[in-house]
Amino acid sequence: MALPKFLVKRIPKQENIRRIRKLIDDCRIHTVCESAKCPNIGECFSQNTLTFMVLGNICTRNCRFCGVEKGKPLPPDPSEPGRIATAVKKLGLRYVVITSVTRDDLPDGGASQFAAVAKNLYPLKVETLIPDFRGSELALGTVLDATPHVLNHNLETVPRLYPKIRPQADYARSLSILKSVKKRGLYSKSGFMVGLGETKQEVISVLEDLRKVECDFVTIGQYLPPSKAHPEAARYVPPDEFEEYSEIGEKMGFRRVFAGPFVRSSYRAGEIIEWKKRNAY
Repeated sequence: MALPKFLVKRIPKQENIRRIRKLIDDCRIHTVCESAKCPNIGECFSQNTLTFMVLGNICTRNCRFCGVEKGKPLPPDPSEPGRIATAVKKLGLRYVVITSVTRDDLPDGGASQFAAVAKNLYPLKVETLIPDFRGSELALGTVLDATPHVLNHNLETVPRLYPKIRPQADYARSLSILKSVKKRGLYSKSGFMVGLGETKQEVISVLEDLRKVECDFVTIGQYLPPSKAHPEAARYVPPDEFEEYSEIGEKMGFRRVFAGPFVRSSYRAGEIIEWKKRNAY
């Protein structure tokens, strides 16, 4: 299935991209931009933004949509929070997004590493994009105790497609995580993909479920297979349908629903959180 014109991106200038890549190599850090083969990498790197990925670049799960390498990861590196802080300072970032591979091999799922990174970056605004920690309230509490500005946890797809796309995760568990965030009074954020075979009504139902747990911000983007080994997209969702989802979601009461073909969970993250519509609370 050929890509439509609205899914073809211009190649940005390379100077800043090379500078970011050198910084990544010098600080020995990973980014989800590279590890997940994100289509926005050129745009984001050229604008001096990236999403840090802690706890290595090898995941213990096998989600079928994801481009991150699967296998047996290395132990957590205690120097990682310091190296990320160094990179953040060199980049001059004011809003920092931290994510990770899923680490089911660790007793706390890597929660303590998230907390260490977030605390090390204080007083900057930090968004933690976390895995589900296998439903551990204790692990989630470890991250929340570090008081990130935003706690982000993705639903990824509609519940009907979980067995096919996200077989080791649980839709209700992920909603429970987002519900717990609001009990702490923090901003919550989630995201999911379209183009995997879901119906429009299923998308609306996911938005309704997220609103029930008082999720603040939602991102919706087009699924694009990171390689030929991954499932093909069932369809390419046109831009006007993304606009429709944004309008539906914001009428439900979300602070913002950021939807578009190239939107990803950490894409333009600081801009989404700071964005204010008229009469916003």
